[in-house]
Amino acid sequence: MRRVFLTVSGLSLVLFLLAGCARQEAPVTPAAGLCRVVLQTDWFPQAEHGGFYQALAKGYYREAGLDVEIRPGGPGMAIKLDVAKGVADFGMYRSDDIIVAASRGMPLMIVGAVLQHDPEGLLVHEASPVRTLADLSGHSVIAPPSMTWIPYVQKKYGIKFDLRPLTYSVTAFLADKETIQQCMMTSEPFFARQHGAKVRVIRIADSGYDPYHTIMCRRELVRTNPELIRAFLAASIRGWHDYLENDPAPAFDLIRKRNTQMSLAQLTFSRGELIAHALVTGDAAHGEEIGKITLARIAQQIATLSEFKILEKPVTAESVANPAFLPSAGLR
Repeated sequence: MRRVFLTVSGLSLVLFLLAGCARQEAPVTPAAGLCRVVLQTDWFPQAEHGGFYQALAKGYYREAGLDVEIRPGGPGMAIKLDVAKGVADFGMYRSDDIIVAASRGMPLMIVGAVLQHDPEGLLVHEASPVRTLADLSGHSVIAPPSMTWIPYVQKKYGIKFDLRPLTYSVTAFLADKETIQQCMMTSEPFFARQHGAKVRVIRIADSGYDPYHTIMCRRELVRTNPELIRAFLAASIRGWHDYLENDPAPAFDLIRKRNTQMSLAQLTFSRGELIAHALVTGDAAHGEEIGKITLARIAQQIATLSEFKILEKPVTAESVANPAFLPSAGLR
């Protein structure tokens, strides 16, 4: 039997959550006595979501009084809108995109981090003369033109490069050894190498443009049910610790059941990259840890977005992010 810890304080928390469940209009779920919560992920089930699936598979959410549904994402998903409207309680998204959305009036709040550092990079063939971001001058890059890192890198290094549309495939990259493609360092290198290509990844974060990948919710939830946010974050962070430090098989099994295209080899590679590059844990020497966000770093991102005139209206770090719901917030 799964152990459920019902101390007096724990029982009180569960009752509090039930009294203020996030979406009152949600239908009654089979999980009696639990508060129903929806997490909208940013892509199809994958290793980069492993901590959430580990928490689900091992019952950490249930122990926290939550009945969590993890909804998969994919191309064209309106994640920010779904969270803002209450279709989902929590969503995964880049911090720079959430800041821009908040400047346009969307009622979103960053409450935690999934990744401390941006895993995006540029995929190049091993023999490519492009060794650093500064070497991109005069080349063509397959990438979404709306990405903020593009004007940032061009201005920082005083360079210009052409853009080609991203198709979420490495087919064009494999066909031409001159091709440079934006990628997730936890994903596309695996597929390229599977097809025999020798590749390197140049991290975009090395330029200094390094947004969080975050957990967001709507602002109303911050006001009406802060204990739900605390419970969800604590259970999720517990799941991430377990997933990265122990056996990831519970998460892997659940991910593969929900994404039949996902192989064990790809999951193992992606988790290994998350660990090797400390993408989730961050650097403890710099005060980083699983889930942590800081207003100072959010403020730096706002300053960069303001410099490039990307924000429609001024915003402050306090208006778009709140680290007070993280388990260790009271210790800082």
